[in-house]
Amino acid sequence: MSTVNTTPRALSRRGVLKGGATTLGGLLISAWLPPLVPHSAAADAVAVAQSGVDPGTGFGAFVRVGHDGHVTVISPKIEMGQGVQTGIAMMVAEELEVGMHQVSIEEAPPSALYIDSLLQFQATGGSSSTRFTWEPLRKAGASARMVLIQAAAIRWKVAPSQCHADQGKVYGPNGQTADYGTLVDAAAALPLPTDVPLKPIEAFKLLGKPTQRLDTPDKVNGKARFTIDLRVPDMLIASSLTCPVYGGTLRSVDEGAARQVPGVRDVIKLSNAVAVTATHFWACQQALKALSIEWDLGEHAEGDSLALDKALLDASHRDGVVAKREGDIETALGGAKTRFEAVYEQPFLSHSPLEPMTCLAHVRKDACELWVGTQAPMFAQAGAAKISGLKPEQVIIHNQLIGGAFGRRLESDFIFQAVDIARQVAYPIKLIWSREEDMTHDRYRPHYVDRMNAALDDDLRPIGWDHRIVGASVIAQFIGALPASGIDADAVETSIEPMYALPHLQVRYVREEPKVIPVSWWRGVGPLRATYALESFIDELAHNAKADPLAYRMELLKAHPRAQAVLKLVAEKSGWDQPLPAGTGRGVSVANVFGSYIATVVELQMQGEHGLRINRLVSALDCGFVTNPTSVHSQIEGGTLFGLSAALFNEVLIEKGQVMQSNFNQYRQIRMSDAPPVQVHVINSLEAPGGVGETGAVPVAAALVNALHAASQARVRRLPLSRSGYFTVQGAMA
Repeated sequence: MSTVNTTPRALSRRGVLKGGATTLGGLLISAWLPPLVPHSAAADAVAVAQSGVDPGTGFGAFVRVGHDGHVTVISPKIEMGQGVQTGIAMMVAEELEVGMHQVSIEEAPPSALYIDSLLQFQATGGSSSTRFTWEPLRKAGASARMVLIQAAAIRWKVAPSQCHADQGKVYGPNGQTADYGTLVDAAAALPLPTDVPLKPIEAFKLLGKPTQRLDTPDKVNGKARFTIDLRVPDMLIASSLTCPVYGGTLRSVDEGAARQVPGVRDVIKLSNAVAVTATHFWACQQALKALSIEWDLGEHAEGDSLALDKALLDASHRDGVVAKREGDIETALGGAKTRFEAVYEQPFLSHSPLEPMTCLAHVRKDACELWVGTQAPMFAQAGAAKISGLKPEQVIIHNQLIGGAFGRRLESDFIFQAVDIARQVAYPIKLIWSREEDMTHDRYRPHYVDRMNAALDDDLRPIGWDHRIVGASVIAQFIGALPASGIDADAVETSIEPMYALPHLQVRYVREEPKVIPVSWWRGVGPLRATYALESFIDELAHNAKADPLAYRMELLKAHPRAQAVLKLVAEKSGWDQPLPAGTGRGVSVANVFGSYIATVVELQMQGEHGLRINRLVSALDCGFVTNPTSVHSQIEGGTLFGLSAALFNEVLIEKGQVMQSNFNQYRQIRMSDAPPVQVHVINSLEAPGGVGETGAVPVAAALVNALHAASQARVRRLPLSRSGYFTVQGAMA
């Protein structure tokens, strides 16, 4: 089977970029990356940080065919459990006419060659991976196939049209055969084709078929190596304690007792942290506990969640900046016989991936070498260069498999800390944050308030819609400032383009920074936070009109037949029209996000006043052409449960400037014993592929609170439900 290279490496990918086919031997294909295309709402703002780089004018996505016929794909996307590298291998193998067992994957180094035209910077995120690579990587595979066939045709003195390729071989008209490996040198001397026709979907042999993921076997048998598993010669382990209040600094430290811990080598002082290096992680942790540290907690030492929540609600009365305006909202609201208002609140959230923040770093006079899983390698490289005093090209990043990210590894703060430690010692260090350090020094999903006001017609359908979004700006923190418009495009994404027919619409953004903690991207980003408010509000409007919530949506979605199709399918598969016993209810939510359409139904049963038994989750998905049904189903299942955990339990609280949740006993995830079965139904489609890695998490929170209302008549507008006393009951029905 095909493989993913998971060993530390220093030369192979750089050799591809520097030497090409001459250095490595064989046939090297570089595909034109696509020009700028419709992209995420946040992409334009983030692109400011990549000034001077044009993502539409370079070669990238290298495919190499070796003398042994083996195919190596330099993936512009990192694998973090979403199955993207399997999909990329399938694209190349399909057009190149090789089996999956002939393909291996290597991760791309930091380079403008690999800028994602959807995100407009080199990154893995935003459910853009398949959408971005769908055409260029298929063209790379097709280009390689075409020149290999041409090389064989020249050898046999026949027309290329008389030859065909299959399973890594070229076949001629008179029974001739040639393995790819025997043709690569001749093919490398030929010019690349300028017109590269791609296979029609009906001719696909691999794409669209259930395919085992490349990374699964090694993750099951323990061979896969994440950053936390790696070792290099002379390496020591490092761990750190950072000031518990964001923005605070180190005042002094008594390190005497720590140095007495067996295995400890060095104690390193940073501006806002203390690190210990030792022969093993346990020694680091014991030494950190033995330190006597005095912090300067700074200006945020008195911050707390009550004050932050009040500030956000107060800010929701400000006008803010108009992000979208259609029709005459003032006349619509002023002339409406009936209006409906609601305020929805969403909490700070931690990423808390399975693998805590980890980076292996070795800083030398001439180079800084990093082994790390990062979603944004160019940002990591630039920051590491600044800290180490080296040039960006002297920072070598070996991107690794990521043990969970959810947006966390778009940030590089832990990488910068590792570089800061490594530059002060003469040996490589592997920085490992403890779970407590990881959770209390995260970059958190912002808390939000959505204040919504609808003008209703005589049938209690919305004709005017005023939506005020209040929260921090992730974009401003990520790149340093908001664009001149004053609008965080991520915060208003989806809200400014609701699918429902609304002749009068106004969406405003009110920026309110928490300051006490840093904020960042979180799985589902803007579409997730928007969908909770939109789909909760439309459900309330349906109940206000005494209408079936699903039928109410269908009527307002006439301009979106794909949205209607997923609603119709989820209604059928969930038994929407079938009666339920008292105390049981179904809730629905629908969304158009990341180029896909999804509808989710939650069915739950009340157990007493606050106990919830979630019987099942049903999702219907139209994500365009499905490259690998196995990955699509697993991503929607996992994303749905991820979103369900957040809606039920997850919340980060602040007291005296410090994050109170430090481990999973305080930041609970849904357990296997009370997790419901997840049914995923995918619509066959010939549309271009949409994203699925974040899509499943988007609609479930609204579907959950809508189901709660259907079962109990209780309408909860603030997440998580546990804040209102709700808890899950074990024994979900099969």
